[in-house]
Amino acid sequence: MRITFILLGLLLLTACKEEELASQPPIRGLKTHLIEETKDSTVRRFPAVLEPTSLNTLSFEVAGKLGTVALEVGQRVEAGQTLLSLDTATLQLQLDNAEAGIVAAQAGRDNAAASYKRQQNLFERGVTTRAARDNAEAEAIASEARLEQAVKARDSALETLSKTTIVSPIDGIINAVDAVSFSTVSPGSPMVSLYAPDAFEITFSVNFETASQLVVGSPATIRPADLPDVSLSAFVSELGARADAVSSFPVILTLQDTDPVLKAGMAVEAAIELPLPAPRGFTIPLSTILKKGEIKLPPGAPQGQGEVSVYVYDAETETVRVREVSIGGVRENAILVVDGLSVGERIASAGVSFLSDGMRVNLLDGD
Repeated sequence: MRITFILLGLLLLTACKEEELASQPPIRGLKTHLIEETKDSTVRRFPAVLEPTSLNTLSFEVAGKLGTVALEVGQRVEAGQTLLSLDTATLQLQLDNAEAGIVAAQAGRDNAAASYKRQQNLFERGVTTRAARDNAEAEAIASEARLEQAVKARDSALETLSKTTIVSPIDGIINAVDAVSFSTVSPGSPMVSLYAPDAFEITFSVNFETASQLVVGSPATIRPADLPDVSLSAFVSELGARADAVSSFPVILTLQDTDPVLKAGMAVEAAIELPLPAPRGFTIPLSTILKKGEIKLPPGAPQGQGEVSVYVYDAETETVRVREVSIGGVRENAILVVDGLSVGERIASAGVSFLSDGMRVNLLDGD
């Protein structure tokens, strides 16, 4: 009988302990990020469009009728290559007439010179009058002027004829074609534009704080949106001293590198490294930030700065505690913390939405 009571007591004690254990929450495994990397700068990224450094817009200097237009946007051309031509039939006729005028003027000049020579001889012999001699001399001078005018008319016709073609001044890429086959064009009308394939720039605007941190020559990195694996070096070539909009200052980057895939009009991302607002910062993954709240922005805080909450692991109590830390921006795909963390501390880097302040945890293998 006594043994029976002892067994019943043990069973009741075991049941109570099981109920007590069942009532306790399970201890979660914790993956952490070790604070050890220091940074002294942050990276700001700006979307922009790739533009040619210089755009050559070509037009005809004379009026005329276009021939066939066989140009396409994006087509590569070489320096000296003929791009467009006008019909030269009318201009060739003008040149032929001018050359015929030279022949007639030369004949008139020769006749006038011979007549003047005869009148001079007769005047010296006293056979003719001074007036007749002077008239012959004047005609000889006039005939020389008419010959000179005929030569200039021929030269003008030749020059006009030489302006009936547009040739490429550079090795470049066609940017736009405004010419239409067999249309009549007037002088100065834009026909085609092209740019050099190895000279690009990027223009965007920044706020005053960012503009004040930049100087001409500051390095930058350019990545095409459609080709994220392509990275190109650039530098700040111009800084707008005056805002083109309210608190918006223009910045121009010039590419130092080039790539055959680059085309004007491509969407790109410009990355510029800027100093941190504190002497140093620690990079932490985006996954460490508590998702339940937004970044807190203190009044007057510069863009990219603010406060976030993270779970810090306490090794003595094997728990996690919520802590607010100050951030100074982003670098690559990480947040830069400038205050609130120390080297050697660990913060929760996964499953933070399932944690709570003061929760007991076990570090996973490797942490």
